[in-house]
Amino acid sequence: MTSTKRTRPYPNRTNASHWITLLGALLLSACASKPVPPDWQTNAFAALKGFSSAYLKGNTRLADFEFARAKSEIASTGRADLLARAELTRCAVRVASLELDQCAGYQPLALEAGPDEQAYAAFLTGQWRDLDVARLPAAYRAMASVAATGQPGDPQLGALAAIEDPLSRLIAAGALLQSSRLTSLDIAAATDTASSQGWRRPLLAWLGVQLKRANDAQDPQSASRLQRRIDLVLQGAPAAAP
Repeated sequence: MTSTKRTRPYPNRTNASHWITLLGALLLSACASKPVPPDWQTNAFAALKGFSSAYLKGNTRLADFEFARAKSEIASTGRADLLARAELTRCAVRVASLELDQCAGYQPLALEAGPDEQAYAAFLTGQWRDLDVARLPAAYRAMASVAATGQPGDPQLGALAAIEDPLSRLIAAGALLQSSRLTSLDIAAATDTASSQGWRRPLLAWLGVQLKRANDAQDPQSASRLQRRIDLVLQGAPAAAP
């Protein structure tokens, strides 16, 4: 007898980059003994991956196009819970770049989201009071648990040291900033992460944080060095959309 159990196309309890990666693995693992994935899954995966790459590189026009394509594919299923996850993916990538809007695209869909998604939204927006840490993506649980107890992390490493995935590390840094728990070590780690990946948008954001701190500390030498880095990153940046 053929099973009618519905397959979940988006894995639970994972961060933005892992959502995209695991979804791709799910789609590409289809073989002759399994049903071919519907077109919307393949197309939505490709569009979300394209959105993330374009956004981090600073190509707003392409990022907007790819995310609209992903939303269109997901909307064809009539499932608001999946659309909520897509909006959280977009929010997470924006948080990594310090473009903070309280996950505005997700909020109209919040009632349709599950408890895992609701916990992730709270994490991304800095609402850590009574945060259900166990429902967060695995990459963030240890960091959030330490923060929830009010205990300081390792002063030699910073809160982000244990997070290996680059995008996850930047997302965590943005969440720490919103929850007022970010340290100088974390800011440096976020900047280095964005730089090593060649992600222009978050790099400019985190260099801007460092520049403000240097100006506030009346450190003109550091401020001048940081401004030169910012000017260099801006060279060859994609033209802004009209």
